[in-house]
Formats: sequence, structure tokens, C-alpha cells
Amino acid sequence: MTHFEKEEFEKKERPEHHPEDQEGPHSTDKDINCPSHPKKGSPKFNAFQKFLAAAMIIQLLLLIFVAVKISDLSLTPTIAGDNEALPNNAPSAKDKDLTALTDDDAVKGDKNAPVTIVEFSDYECPFCEKFYSETYSQIEKNYIKTGKVKFIYRDFPLGFHQNAQKAAEAAECAGEQGKYYEMHNKLFENGVSGGTAGFKQYAKDLGLNQNKFNQCLDSGAMAQEVKKDLADGSKLGVSGTPAFFINSQEIVGAQPYAVFEQIIEAQLKS
Repeated sequence: MTHFEKEEFEKKERPEHHPEDQEGPHSTDKDINCPSHPKKGSPKFNAFQKFLAAAMIIQLLLLIFVAVKISDLSLTPTIAGDNEALPNNAPSAKDKDLTALTDDDAVKGDKNAPVTIVEFSDYECPFCEKFYSETYSQIEKNYIKTGKVKFIYRDFPLGFHQNAQKAAEAAECAGEQGKYYEMHNKLFENGVSGGTAGFKQYAKDLGLNQNKFNQCLDSGAMAQEVKKDLADGSKLGVSGTPAFFINSQEIVGAQPYAVFEQIIEAQLKS
């Protein structure tokens, strides 16, 4: 191989040099952009920061809103349960006229008992019957008969119950002869589906003066008394039955005995 041929051969074997195709020994990380990690201060990163800030502000406002709502709910001393309801236009607890709790209604138990339970109820309401059959007897045994509680039943007949108004009047008419709670018990135990004729039979069973009872019931003599109870309950915010006030602590619905027991014991200790 001649000298000329040797030089030509070495040129072919030697790789061509292209500076633009290699990073070179002085390349550093700052010369490389990674889309998944924007540079600090880049427009894209600043936009993401703004989004996070806005999201945090919205979350904070929602937390404040929820806290306020929970606080509002805690201001109303009401325990709710099963009941039949009318449209609720109830005033807040602070607006309730608690002097309207008691009227000249019949009292069960010692009139000087330290705890008063007022029930607004409807003789045709299934939840009221549930309270009577499951809870009332235990309250009567443990608190009314022991002189710790006096019980007052007030009428709150719901308009969509056909016999509720007359049933309430029947109890009031029996009360005129000193047998209010005896008729109260009959109405819940035997029902009101028999209407006026059934109520007259209950009066006979209780040994009432039949003529006086019939005249009272037929004339509607106690209708205004029942309506007054209904109006007083509405002023207190009652919108369904049964509703109770234990020394002004409100309970809504046919709550189990344990709920009444807890509140009564707390009232006795206060």
C-alpha cells in the first residue's frame, strides 16, 4: 500500500466529527428541560400554585359553612323520632312561649311533682299509640306513681285524621265527669275507628252519666278547648305528633323509654 492509499484508508475509517450531535463535556442539568418538573418560576408552575391556593380557600370556606350549620343545629334542644307531621313553620327555641305549655288540662300524678311532662298528641296517630303502648306505662310506673313526674296530655288532632277531633272532645267530655285519663286509655287501647258511636260506648263502659256525656259530645261543647290546645302547640312549634316537653326540653316522636328516663333523671338532678 502506497503512502497515498494509506492516508485515504485512514480517512474512511476515522468517524466524522459533528459537534452539534454531542453534549460535550460542559453540559449541565440547567440546560435540560423536563416537562414533568417545571422550572421554579415558570408560568406553568405559577398557574398550578394559583390553582392550589384557590382550592384551599374554597375548602376553608366550606369547612366554615359546615361548622356554622352544626352550631345552628345544636342551639335547638330537640330530640327527634317517629311522628306524624304537618308542614313545619316552627319558631326557634328562643322564640317559644313556654308559659303556653300548661292550661287547665287534666293532670296525671302529683301536681307538685318536680318534673312536668306535657304531651301534644292525636288519638288517631299510630306513633302516639306506639308511645302509649311501649313507653307511657313505664313512665307512669317509675315516675308518675312515685310522685316525681306529673303528666299532662294536650290535644293536637291532625286535620287528615277523620276521628281525631271528636276523640279529643270525647276525652274532654269524660274529664268533665272526672274520668279524663280513663277515656284517654280507652281511646288508645280500643281505637277510634268507631267514631262518635264508639266513644259513647266507651263512656258507658266507664260508668259515666250517659246523658251528660252524649250531650257534651253531640253539642261540640269541648271543641274550643281542643282547638285551644292545638293553637298553643302551634305557638310552641309543634308540627307533628307526638311531641313532648319535659320541663321545656322538647322531644319529638315516639322515642324509647330510655330517652325519657335519661332526660327525667337529668331534670331531677338539676
